[in-house]
Amino acid sequence: MKVGVIGLGNMGMGAALNLLNKGHAVTGCDVRAESRDAFAAAGGAVAETPAALPADLEAVVVFVINAAQTEQVLFGENGCLAGLPRGGVVLCCATIAPEAAKALGRRIEAAGFLMLDTPVSGGAAGAKAGTMTVMGSGSEAAFAKAAPVLDAISTKIWRLGDEIGVGSTVKMVNQLLAGVHIATAAEALALGIRAGADPETLFKVISESAGSSWMWQNRVPHILAGDDTPSSAVNIFVKDLGIVLDQARALTFPLPLAAAAHQLFLAAAANGQGYKDDAFVIRVWSALTGIALPEKR
Repeated sequence: MKVGVIGLGNMGMGAALNLLNKGHAVTGCDVRAESRDAFAAAGGAVAETPAALPADLEAVVVFVINAAQTEQVLFGENGCLAGLPRGGVVLCCATIAPEAAKALGRRIEAAGFLMLDTPVSGGAAGAKAGTMTVMGSGSEAAFAKAAPVLDAISTKIWRLGDEIGVGSTVKMVNQLLAGVHIATAAEALALGIRAGADPETLFKVISESAGSSWMWQNRVPHILAGDDTPSSAVNIFVKDLGIVLDQARALTFPLPLAAAAHQLFLAAAANGQGYKDDAFVIRVWSALTGIALPEKR
């Protein structure tokens, strides 16, 4: 299948490489030359702008940051859809608000294309391994057209109905939990350090106890290693929990825990940690209390 992947970051690069390794003809597009060069070195074709993608693509997979960027790469001055044959499928994989997904769906379908609302979970590791979870919604025709792409990049595909926006709703709930769990894990580890517990031992004990979580086991090792290289950055949760809170406000729905977690990620970003690994929201407590965090190994 002829596929374009727009956005060769942690998630998009993994997806593009898996598509390539499964025998698809893949062209990757990214504003960063180093990302294009890395994909080219792996054997993929590259395009500097979405408009420069091949004119015979059957599917476009969009792994950008937000709804505005998604709209720009599809419909902007250098957008790709104007130059592609009608009937192809667009997979929108960014975490965006449900209403934004619906608006994009109407515009994409009006332009003559199929759309799937397909946010994903699994992080950079899942993207690299081709084991992402897809939370997808859209028409039967769109799912059928996109099946080779979905099979190449994921091992779990949730088909959540025909309505665009449902996939983004489910991902929004996932991000509420993920953001709160990361913030809580950081808070708990910081408290343990301040109280005198050995952080390595604390991690091992809690990992085998009822207080553990997937985020505790996945993110705390980043802190213990002192490695703030982002697999998912603090700024991602500034954005994603912002989407959660905006939706809740529109529904007159209180979310005190999500709001508190959002303030912690905002504080970390204000402290200069926005582009660091999201586990390093713990530096909020370090700045407030002076606790010493493990140094980089």
